[in-house]
Amino acid sequence: MQIGVYGGSFDPPHVGHALVAGWLLWTGRVDEVWLVPAFAHAFDKPLSPFDRRVALCQALAADVDPSRIHVDAVEAGLPVPSYTLGTLEILAARRADARLRLVVGADVLDQVDHWHAWDEIRQRFPVIVAGRAGWPPVPGSPTFPDVSSTEIRRRLAAGEPVDGLVTSRVARMLSASL
Repeated sequence: MQIGVYGGSFDPPHVGHALVAGWLLWTGRVDEVWLVPAFAHAFDKPLSPFDRRVALCQALAADVDPSRIHVDAVEAGLPVPSYTLGTLEILAARRADARLRLVVGADVLDQVDHWHAWDEIRQRFPVIVAGRAGWPPVPGSPTFPDVSSTEIRRRLAAGEPVDGLVTSRVARMLSASL
């Protein structure tokens, strides 16, 4: 059993996240995807309430593949700031029978020098990199559209549509909160 651990702010989760999760499953790279919303942003970026982002991730999972995409709120119980290595260690202890792999987008590769224990993460939890438009191509990965949670939040604040940028259940949840 291989599990792709896909962390992020997910503020809100969008079709880019959905496509990456689907690609991981549809191509057999992993058997399950665990979406792990960050409780607090590592670089102090303000985030929407954690419970809301968890619920939005659950809506995305329901739209894509609810039997193989799961949402784990593990970071709510970790000290702030939490580090990816610690999160992965806790998740790995829960599923000692599985091989966990960290999933990241190509857009974070230029930041990993600032991550705590990046080399250890790569060694213990082999990284799957998903390509992203606007970044150098990633061998073995399609280039996923550059959909931005920041742009979605801007559109929502301006009363503009987000059709096509979020999955249907996420769209319903976002429109219900306006």
